[in-house]
Amino acid sequence: MLEFTDIFKQYQLGQQRVDALKGVSGRINQGEMVALCGPSGSGKSTLLNVLGLLEMDYQGKIELAGKAYPRDPMAAAQYRRTRLGFVFQRFNLIPVMSAWENVAYPLMLNGLSLAEQKRKSLEILDRVGLAEFVDHRPDNLSGGQQQRVAIARALVHQPEMVIADEPTASLDSQTAALVVEMMKSLGHEMGTTFVVATHDARMAMHCDRTIDLVDGVISTEAMQWAS
Repeated sequence: MLEFTDIFKQYQLGQQRVDALKGVSGRINQGEMVALCGPSGSGKSTLLNVLGLLEMDYQGKIELAGKAYPRDPMAAAQYRRTRLGFVFQRFNLIPVMSAWENVAYPLMLNGLSLAEQKRKSLEILDRVGLAEFVDHRPDNLSGGQQQRVAIARALVHQPEMVIADEPTASLDSQTAALVVEMMKSLGHEMGTTFVVATHDARMAMHCDRTIDLVDGVISTEAMQWAS
């Protein structure tokens, strides 16, 4: 379970302080896929960054699997590499690397042998339906295939949680639905929690639950189980 309690986050814009998050609290279960929704400026991207330890300057408490988030920058970097995964809107694949080499990158950072890197990468690429494309570079893959490589990369080290920022924004409707269902299915199967920031109503419909943020607070009236 992910639990965050009384999260406050401020930004300084010139002479003005902006309250991006105003005491946000919530719980997300293991293996659950939750969409963070809301208009621009609502705080969803800020909350996503805080939960992904990309923003360290916040007030409040966050626990994942019963353990508090680290506050030390070095410990936070290690935490991100080992316990979290990330999926981005524009895939963020390395152009000169093949699909399996892109997927293996987190394993390399975590010190696994080359043989283990390749074995684990090929296994997860097979699970996302890309067994025939493991040696292809990103420019030889479609947008949907590139995002599946990015999902495989996020999951290859078996993180407890994956942070996804607008993962379907660059995809057409049909491909987006397939990608979301794949993330949801893998999350349920592997017990990996997905927290997704999205403007895309199509994606929110496929998630287990949505959480709406308005002006830095969670709108309890808008929290609902997705059909």
